Amino acid sequence: TVTWRSRTTCVCLPRPAERSGEDVDIILARLKNVKAFEKFHPNLLQQICLCGFYECLEKGITLYRQGDIGTSWYAVLSGSLDVKVSETANHQDAVTICTLGIGTAFGESILDNTPRHATIVTREFCELLRIEQREFKSLWEKYRQCMAGLLAPPYGVMESGPNNDSECWVRRGNCSANICLKCAARAPSPVSLRQIPSEKILRAGKVLRSAILSRASHMIRDRKYHLKTYRCSCCARARLRVWRVLPRARDAEASDQELHFQDKYLFYRFLDDEQEDAPPPTEEEKKESDEELQDTLLFLSQIGPDAHMRVILRKSPGQRTVDDLEIVYEELLHIKALSHLSTTVKRELAGVLIFESHAKAGTVLFNQGEEGTSWYIILKGSVNVVIYGKGVVCTLHEGDDFGKLALVNDAPRAASIEDFNRILRDVEANTVRLKEHQQDVLVLEKSPSSGRTSNHSGASTHYKYTVMSGTPEKILEHFLETMRLDSHFPDADPALDDFVLMHCVFLPNGQLCPMLMAQYPFSPPGSQGSEQEKLDYALSNKRRVIRLVLHWASLYGDHLQEEEASLAFLEEFYVTVSDDSRLISALKEDLPELEKIHKVLLRQFSMGDERLQKRQPIRSNDEILFKVYCSDHTYTTIRVPVAAPVREVIAAAADKLGSAEDLLLVSLSSAGGEKDKVVLKPNDVSVFSTLGINGRLFVCPRNQLDSLTALPEQEGPTAASFGTFELMSSKDLAYQMTVYDWELFHCVHEHELVYHTFGRQTFRKTTANLDLFLRRFNEVQLWVITEVCLCNQLGKRVQLLKKFIKIAAHCKEYKNLNSFFAIIMGMSNPAVSRLSQTWEKLPSKFKKFYGEFESLMDPSRNHRAYRLTVAKLDPPIIPFMPLLIKDMTFTHEGNKTFIDNMVNFEKMRMIANTVRIVRYCRSQPFSPDPSLANKNHQDVRSYVRQLSVIDNQRTLSQLSHKLEPRRT
Repeated sequence: TVTWRSRTTCVCLPRPAERSGEDVDIILARLKNVKAFEKFHPNLLQQICLCGFYECLEKGITLYRQGDIGTSWYAVLSGSLDVKVSETANHQDAVTICTLGIGTAFGESILDNTPRHATIVTREFCELLRIEQREFKSLWEKYRQCMAGLLAPPYGVMESGPNNDSECWVRRGNCSANICLKCAARAPSPVSLRQIPSEKILRAGKVLRSAILSRASHMIRDRKYHLKTYRCSCCARARLRVWRVLPRARDAEASDQELHFQDKYLFYRFLDDEQEDAPPPTEEEKKESDEELQDTLLFLSQIGPDAHMRVILRKSPGQRTVDDLEIVYEELLHIKALSHLSTTVKRELAGVLIFESHAKAGTVLFNQGEEGTSWYIILKGSVNVVIYGKGVVCTLHEGDDFGKLALVNDAPRAASIEDFNRILRDVEANTVRLKEHQQDVLVLEKSPSSGRTSNHSGASTHYKYTVMSGTPEKILEHFLETMRLDSHFPDADPALDDFVLMHCVFLPNGQLCPMLMAQYPFSPPGSQGSEQEKLDYALSNKRRVIRLVLHWASLYGDHLQEEEASLAFLEEFYVTVSDDSRLISALKEDLPELEKIHKVLLRQFSMGDERLQKRQPIRSNDEILFKVYCSDHTYTTIRVPVAAPVREVIAAAADKLGSAEDLLLVSLSSAGGEKDKVVLKPNDVSVFSTLGINGRLFVCPRNQLDSLTALPEQEGPTAASFGTFELMSSKDLAYQMTVYDWELFHCVHEHELVYHTFGRQTFRKTTANLDLFLRRFNEVQLWVITEVCLCNQLGKRVQLLKKFIKIAAHCKEYKNLNSFFAIIMGMSNPAVSRLSQTWEKLPSKFKKFYGEFESLMDPSRNHRAYRLTVAKLDPPIIPFMPLLIKDMTFTHEGNKTFIDNMVNFEKMRMIANTVRIVRYCRSQPFSPDPSLANKNHQDVRSYVRQLSVIDNQRTLSQLSHKLEPRRT
């Protein structure tokens, strides 16, 4: 008898000869969850269940050694194993070349009794399926085609092609380019790739090969595989991530007939090394490669992810791994055409989307009147929509889709749209609807739990239920009922965090607080159950409500002080829980945290020295003193709350001016034209923080609106300040900018992002902290343009560009991406970028840096380059805030807030995910730079906080043309 074990389940199974039908069913249920067996014919799976052995190995066990004669074939059910190769007989010299994970298979050398090519050692606790040699050969003969995908060549399926002499690397006709290509273990079919790679790719391959030979020559050496010798580049999996980029980069330029690279291949090969006497790089080539290596890796890292995406989409859906599907899913999150679809639908689409490229303009995808067979989404390029008799009626661009309507409406169905129909059917089949009075009140989506364990008794898989939509009351009830009390709160349940973050959209605090009190009963409704059961129910329910209140209060923080009703609720709730804790001792453990929040929120904050020592967030009820101008440029100073609506601002101004006329409040930018006058609506709130950089507020009767003109001070500076900051260190400037940006960013409350997205006037709340942070981005950008356009001397302008590039580099070093992007966008503004004489004199080194920085701003594929860069950073990070705002606005405008009178909670979840990015960026405190923190940088600090700029693009363009008139 053998034991079939997992971390949570242990089931005893008889040996193969003694297994019953029930035993086979238990094994079959387990194997169906293994990716490697998904495509196996049911009869083959049945045979494996009859003859396979189960092996359970602890960490560090050697399964077999290199050179052994094999007796079994294995498949990994759980855990992972290291593959080690040694060039000597001493196993201590073995180098780990890769790791085998769940779903991989190995040991196929038993088919021809060749020695094992590597040593296999368990990396962690592992579960393996083992099939002995005799049974495996029998299965192989009977199910050769089905099993070939799991085996390495020469056993796996290989197609014939030019130059195919049973070698496993890719040839490119007669071209022996320096490109690192996957070869050897489990390589796919050799394919003739017709397209010759670009010069940049060829050069990148040469630089990479030279760098490996000069820095780590042991990585390129002879490797034996199936009695053949290959000169391969071999390295551990951590390094493979770097070198793996190159074949994918080549893939980005290849035709549709290219090779489908797959991550499980162990070896890579430079085609130059096919020659037996390939010359090593010369000293001159080594020197050139060292100089170009960083640029090469940057180039490969930028085009690699895009190529990787294409590789995955060119695989047939059945060949995509779990990692592949996750990469495609992440891409789909940012496609406009799919923004309204649920997470489950997007994940389903990730498995069925197919890549299709049309290089030639004018290609017809389908004709008017044809039966609909496919739905298209544009990744790059554009498509014209032509209607007979009308010509081109519109042009679709990146992110747009077409063809879906025909799939939904056409009566006849073609085989190629089965995936589309299946997804629609599956989504509905996995939808659970709770009804009251014949109306839906809660819609849940059933999906397999990501943390599920193996089930060996034939029972159904564990499922989780995700809220898709519902009434506010039912959504609250659902989260309280499903809240786990045995896990660390609140991190254990992201869905509950979604609710607490987003409830202000559909369930404001004035409604939430009474509901929470109503959900805090002493005994369950009805009279069923024993007294102990009623007490247990009451205790669990009370603790769930307490935990939700704690999370709610901690997230809102002192913003709750702005709401008397919320403070009254906390006072009442605290007293109620305190009273209950005297009767129910189990509640006492939750009381200290509640008491702490209660004390913090109910004490009054002073406006004294304590508050002034550190920048404090602006709150809605804080009062602000600011100027309101009249048409004759006189002004009055008024004091109103930050979140005061426009009508209150007008009333305060009218009272100061002693005017009884019907007044308008106008936002006037520096340009002063008719288009630059915005009459503010009576319900608009927090208007002072929404002004432009040099904008001002004017109050006037309606009949004076046309006569309003901008103040002279709004035009900005007339002379550059380069003389002031040219002697300041670029690093000091970047550091002080980062300190100031962090202060602004740290003051932004998470809910301000929500208020900004849905409209601050809806909530009567301020977004002043967010507005000031966003304005800072514009201010830094305009500072760069202003300084360049006011610099009359060519030589100084060149020095200025160098200075800004250095400051940007240091901002990037400090992970201040907001100012980094602002500086680079300022330099790419037309008023600066058109100064060709200035840019021509910029040293090539700085041009290269600027080019690298500018490439991170590439907006294609929804700013993929930037998102990949941020994904590699650890907090603290100051993110590119305009892009986060764009993501949230994109989600908001692409999805309805209410569907059939129910809250679209899927939309809430997507917006909450973006808000959590801000939370992650601030999850670690900003630590001062030791080399700069102790120095006196008062001048630098004052300068970066009081930038003087011109915010009129027309004025900046005119100054630019005066500096360098347009060449005729």
